[in-house]
Amino acid sequence: MGKKIGMKYLIDQLRKEHKLMSDQYRALLTVRDPQVTEYLFTQAREVAQAQFGKGIFLRGLIELTNVCRNDCLYCGIRCSNSNVSRYTLTREQILDCCEQGFKIGFRTFVLQGGEWGEERSTWIADLIRDIRHRWPEYAITLSLGEHTRETYAMWREAGADRYLLRHETHNERLYRLLHPQGMTIQHRLQCLDWLKELGYQVGAGIMVGSPFQSLNSIVEDIMYLADFKPHMIGIGPFIPQHDTPLARFPAGSVDMTARLYAILRLALPQALIPSTTAMATLSPDGRLRGILAGANVVMPNLSPTDNRSKYALYDNKASFGAESAQGIQQLSDDLSTIGYHIDWSRGDSPHL
Repeated sequence: MGKKIGMKYLIDQLRKEHKLMSDQYRALLTVRDPQVTEYLFTQAREVAQAQFGKGIFLRGLIELTNVCRNDCLYCGIRCSNSNVSRYTLTREQILDCCEQGFKIGFRTFVLQGGEWGEERSTWIADLIRDIRHRWPEYAITLSLGEHTRETYAMWREAGADRYLLRHETHNERLYRLLHPQGMTIQHRLQCLDWLKELGYQVGAGIMVGSPFQSLNSIVEDIMYLADFKPHMIGIGPFIPQHDTPLARFPAGSVDMTARLYAILRLALPQALIPSTTAMATLSPDGRLRGILAGANVVMPNLSPTDNRSKYALYDNKASFGAESAQGIQQLSDDLSTIGYHIDWSRGDSPHL
């Protein structure tokens, strides 16, 4: 009983002060008492609802291309994977996706893709201007990897509002084990700093349960995120992809990911936290479990249906049904079963 009371005290302390010591985070990540875990989730839900109500924001995801210059060891669209059928959407296809999203009611578009070289940066800037001109009041989010500060500035000036760049891990050794030579955590973190300086709403985040990841490295990530204070936190369980060097490693845990949602909700009450597609891929109720742990965003897929299976970051990626723009009614019905509803606004963080 004493240990249970002590763990609930830690949760209360995190809710009140928004930070803990590293060993206290470790204790919350490893506690197995179901009553304590449910208390953690309840506190996270209360905080999320105090900030955002019971509305869940939508982001219309458009996967621009599966062409990537990087060779990350976990990613199915890594440049050395010759089994991928490569594609790049035309500007007309992308604008058509936005138009479909507009008719459905989306107020945020997320342009995601493999990391191109800087030679395509002007093309992206022109695309952003087109979207901004046609839908001036809607938010434009980019998730296009590492680039120069000048490129980020060009895209911001063109009209981009938000940028998602998961740092993957703050631990340098683990970062080296997951990425090819030439990619460094120092540069990834520098990119995040540039994005903040340029006025983007910035998102960072990690994979949970990635190969070689330790509990200590997860704690290190929590402490980095609590200090960096991103506007958005993108976290999902690792899922292997069969054509990568890490194909034989087991997938991460939905339970651990949900626990991280809750901890980070208490540490960063105003953050926008998606219940990610990877959660829905690993468990039929994974997305709802994420919301019940404090997440408040979902990202239905707006990409052309013929291309969705080609954007194969990991195996069996959920991109149809309630994970797609075509499944909005199913999503709405699913949310209603747990007492939530779709919020059709842009969904900005309250502290902006």
